[in-house]
Formats: sequence, C-alpha cells, structure tokens
Amino acid sequence: MMAKRDPVSRVRLIFAAALLCIGTASCGGHDASAPPSKAVLSVSGEVSAPVSFSVADLQALPSGTQTVSFASGNGAQTHTYTGANVWTLLNRVGIATNPAVHNDVLSKYVIATGADNYRSLFAMGELSPDFGNRGNEVAYAETINGASAALPVADGPLRITAPGDIKGGRYVSNLVRLDVRTVVSTATASGGGPSTQLRISGAVAKPATYDLAALEQLPAITRTVGTSTYTGVSLWSLLNAAGIQTNAGIKNDILGFYAVATGSDGYRVVISLAEISPDFGNQPDMVAYAANGAPLAANGFARLVIPGDAKAGRYVSNLIAIEVVSPPR
Repeated sequence: MMAKRDPVSRVRLIFAAALLCIGTASCGGHDASAPPSKAVLSVSGEVSAPVSFSVADLQALPSGTQTVSFASGNGAQTHTYTGANVWTLLNRVGIATNPAVHNDVLSKYVIATGADNYRSLFAMGELSPDFGNRGNEVAYAETINGASAALPVADGPLRITAPGDIKGGRYVSNLVRLDVRTVVSTATASGGGPSTQLRISGAVAKPATYDLAALEQLPAITRTVGTSTYTGVSLWSLLNAAGIQTNAGIKNDILGFYAVATGSDGYRVVISLAEISPDFGNQPDMVAYAANGAPLAANGFARLVIPGDAKAGRYVSNLIAIEVVSPPR
C-alpha cells in the first residue's frame, strides 16, 4: 500500500534535487550537445501533484540501462536504452492511493501517450517490483552497435520501453505524457464469501456468465506456482471468446484496454490486455478452478492467478466479475 505524501514538499524535493544535480560531476555531468532544458514529459492524473520534466530533469534521476529485443514492422530489433525507471518516476511524483483500501495501487494504471496521440496502457501491478516487475523505463538515450557513447533516442526525445514484450507496440515513441488513473467497473461486491459464478462483461460482443461446470467445459491449462499446481482456463482465451470490441481504425487499439477483476468482497485488480496478449507481454494469467487437483474451497470456485508475480496481491480469490474496459482518450 502506498503511503500518502504531501504534494508540495514532494515536488519541491524533486526539483530541488534536479537543480542541484544538473550539470555537476556528482550526477555524471551532461554533454554540451544535450537537449535544451524544456519540459517534454508531463505526469498527471491521480498523482500528488502534476509535474513536467525536461530531459535534463530525467537525466538527474537514478538511471538504468537495458538491452531489449522485439519484433516490428521493419523486422527484429535490438536496442540498448538508458533512462529512468517508470515505477520509480511515478513514485517520486506520488501515486495517489487510498490507505483504507487494501492494495489500492493494484487498481491503478498509467497511460503512456506519444506526440501523435498513440497510446499504451500499463497496469501498476505490472510495473511494481512487488508484483510484475517488468522494469519499464522512460528512455532518453540509446547506445548503438556497442558504441562507447550513448546518443539521444532516435524516436525521441523520449520513449517508453516494455522489456519482455514480443512485439514493439508498447514502445511509445515521442513520449509526451504519463496519465495515472483508477479503474472503472460496474461490478459490485456480493458481501464476501465463496463465489459460485463469474461474469464477463464490458467492451465485449458476447457477455457471459460461468459457473464451475461451464469453466470445466473449456480447454484446460495448468500452471505451477510455488507448491501449487493450478488448473483452469487462460484469461486471454476467456476474454477473446467474449469478443473484445476493438476499433479497427485505431492502430494497436488493444494496447489501450484493461480488464478489471473483482472478488466477492469488492477487492479489485487491473490487468492490461497488452500484458496478457500473446503478441505483446504474453503473461500466462489464468482463471483457476482447482489447485493440486482439489477445488479452491475458501478461495471460491474461481481465482485469478498471475504466474511469475513476486507477491500474490493480484491473485483475486472468490472471483465474481471480469470487466473489459477501453478508457476514454
């Protein structure tokens, strides 16, 4: 759970540190050819206070370097980027959460938007080191062919990365905005306790309700997590069977969608559809109905399971609803 922070003091600390750091040897210095210090990235929405960053501001933050490979329309690509970790950046600005709501940060997401309004959505649980830990960066420099010096990002000045993605659709070029939001869902809690039905709804052509018998009729998969071997159905397959309603006129429209899973007690978690798409994150999320060959018992007839997460906060027990949403632009 994220602690609340005073917005004014937070912003002052960020920019005081940046001003002291920029151009000094202790921060690595900056080449005379560095871009002018004007704002190029805005971070807004449900944050302590909106902040605008220049390239120099981002360079003054702790940096990381990552080599990523992905498929594109121009063939296979490999890039070595340097930039600021997205999770760290958002936490420095201050993600607004409700301390009274358990794991409230898992109901948040961020939309990355380019100068041409191309967008991609990332769930906070996907970014958090405690859960998905994808390691996404706001990249401002790129090393090409093992050169000794990094150059500005070709499709820049900024580009968000999506390490591990199969295709490069979520690598938003000419990044200009990060917008933090909370999921919207029509599902309501049913008072807690074991669930018996699961409703698939929202931006789908064929809403459906499943009970245990109906889930067991679908193609089964198994995933081993720790000491538990879960049996269930692929979340991606389940949502595709419902017919996700994307707009063919918008490039990679699926990258702007999310699914919000709700438990009988009202616990909510957001999953970006890009994270589970076989074309992009290919995360093997599942709706499980058995563990080690036995019913889930106190966890309800169905449970959302996210293999690979460091912690189980995104495992929604007593699952009653999964709603597909395309948030407004």
